[in-house]
Amino acid sequence: MTSRRNFKHQVRARSAKTGESYTSALRHFRAAPSESAPGSVGLAVAQSLVRSDPGDAEALRESGRGVRALMREAAGQGARVVHFPEGAICFPDKRVMSVGGPGEVGPAGWERCQWSVLRSELASIAETARELRLWSVVSSAHRLTGPHRPHNSLYVISDRGEVVTRYDERLLSKTKVSYMYSPGRAPVTFDVDGVRFGCLLGMEIHFPELFAEYERLGADCVLFSTSGTLGNTAAQAQGHAAVNSYWVSLAVPVQDSAATLSGIVAPNGDWLAQCAAGGSSSVAVVDLDDGSEAAAEAVAYARPWRRAARAGLYAEHQVVDPRSEDRTAAF
Repeated sequence: MTSRRNFKHQVRARSAKTGESYTSALRHFRAAPSESAPGSVGLAVAQSLVRSDPGDAEALRESGRGVRALMREAAGQGARVVHFPEGAICFPDKRVMSVGGPGEVGPAGWERCQWSVLRSELASIAETARELRLWSVVSSAHRLTGPHRPHNSLYVISDRGEVVTRYDERLLSKTKVSYMYSPGRAPVTFDVDGVRFGCLLGMEIHFPELFAEYERLGADCVLFSTSGTLGNTAAQAQGHAAVNSYWVSLAVPVQDSAATLSGIVAPNGDWLAQCAAGGSSSVAVVDLDDGSEAAAEAVAYARPWRRAARAGLYAEHQVVDPRSEDRTAAF
C-alpha cells in the first residue's frame, strides 16, 4: 500500500513540475503497464434505511444506530472505506420541512431540525470509525451560520475518527436550491492508502462534466450518494465508470432498492458487487485493485490513451488538403 501511494505521489509531483500530463510522467517511471505494482483497498458500499423528518429525535438516533451497525458489518468483511447513501442520518422531506405546511412546497423551516441530536449521532459515528479504523463517508445536512441554509453534504471521516474534509452538493435540484440548501462550490478528493476518491451527491449523476472533472483530478474511484434520481441510475453509473476508466460506488437508500441497488462498478463498466435485493439494509465489499481483470485494461490503456488524445495527440497528424477543406467534395 505504502509503495503504491509513494509511486503515485512521485508521478503526480513530476507532472506538476514539468507540466507533462500524468500519462507522460508515468512513462518516465515505468516502461510498460506490466511493471506496475497495483495496490488494493477494500471499499464497502451501504444500502441503508433513510428517514425524512429531522425533527424526530428518535428517528435520527435509529438512523445513527443503523449506520454504525453497517460500519461494523463492513469492517468485519475487510473494508477499509465505507460509503453511505444521501441522507444516511436523515434526508429531510420537502413537505415535512415547508414552513407553509405539508400542503405546499415552500421555504424550509430548519429550526425544526434536532441539530443537537444530529451532531451527537455524527460524533458517535466518528468514534465508531476510530474504533474500527474505518474511513467512513456519511451524508448529512451541514449547518451554516444563520440565516444561511445548510449544505447537503458528505462528511469524510478518517480511520482516526476525524472529519478530514466535506463535500457539499453543487448542482442541486430546483426544489433544493430554491427552498432547502445552499449549494457547494468545489470538488473534493481524499486519499486512502494511495487510492484517490472523489465525492458526488444527490442528482449530480446527471452531469457528466462532474465525473470528467474527477478524472482530471486523478480520482481512482468516485463515491456517488443519492436518495434516488430520475432515469436509469444504475446505467448512468456504469457509463461514468466506463468512460472515465475508474471505479464508481453508487449508494442508494433501502427505499430505492426496488429500482436500483447500491453497488460498485469497475473501470470497465461491469458491476463488481451489489447490495441485497428485497428491501433490506446491507453492505457490499470489493477490493479496488488496478491489477484485477475488471480494471487492468481500462486503467493501464484506455484511460492513458484518452488523456493523450485530449492533450493534443492528433495535432501533428492533421493535414492541409483541399479535399479535406471542401465539405462538398464528391467521392
